[in-house]
Amino acid sequence: MIKIMADSTCDLSKEILELYDISLAPLTINIEGKIYKDRIDIKPDDFYEMMEDLSEFPSTGMPSPTEYLEIIKKAVKDGYKEVVCICMSSGTSGSYQSAVIAKDYFFEEVPDSTVKIHVVDSKCMSHGSGWLLLKSALMREKGASFEEIIQFVEKYKVNVKHFLSVDDLNHLIKSGRISNTSAFIGKILLLKPIMTMKNGKGAIVAKERGRKKVLNYYVQEFISRNDKEITDFIIIGYTSDKKVAESLKEKLQLETDFVGDIYIMQMGVSVGTHVGLGAISMFFIEKEDTNRK
Repeated sequence: MIKIMADSTCDLSKEILELYDISLAPLTINIEGKIYKDRIDIKPDDFYEMMEDLSEFPSTGMPSPTEYLEIIKKAVKDGYKEVVCICMSSGTSGSYQSAVIAKDYFFEEVPDSTVKIHVVDSKCMSHGSGWLLLKSALMREKGASFEEIIQFVEKYKVNVKHFLSVDDLNHLIKSGRISNTSAFIGKILLLKPIMTMKNGKGAIVAKERGRKKVLNYYVQEFISRNDKEITDFIIIGYTSDKKVAESLKEKLQLETDFVGDIYIMQMGVSVGTHVGLGAISMFFIEKEDTNRK
């Protein structure tokens, strides 16, 4: 039996998490001095409703090793012999290191255990690591072994293509994801920055004027970059405007030859803290010859 776990930035929907028995170690969010556990004490819609009225910028904290350790112990108690833990990029958080420490703690407490535990530094954020988690769950359902799942995730994690565009540049400034100069120019020209992940960290790859051009960019990049052999589903993410996500899904269905599942899932509080209202994202596997551009 293979247990799949992660931190809460994976942003997979409650339905997917429950369907595939994926457990999450929650990040914490500090909102004006009050600490919340992501997905436990506060839900995305509630957070986005209060976001514009906050006088202080919220901050996030990584899961503690104890959070991960409790999930591992419960999995072992429930009969799991193998555990795959897929964490957000170590370039953006200490979440991966917390999971590694939890693994070490487990074997210190139970040195004779035969349980196999593999912790993945996904090099991804949000539904990027979520894509790898869902793929792992689907592989497990089809009978893939622990080793086969690890091999796939470690090989293709650098090929998970991230696209993220935001409405409010202030959140990216305050979280250090964009410079004040870039933000000022973007505001004057009404440009929306489009970000991706490079070497485990966020990077701006394009700027488009208006949401329509952003969605066109997403679709054209998908057409040129998509690895048709590996991408059997796409994840579209949003923070506060689901209609935009639905528009992107419709464009993909009408303007590309993709016939797999297209999931629409809301970004959670941890990610939403940094990207703000109106964010829209897309995730798939890109071809080897495009994943360094």
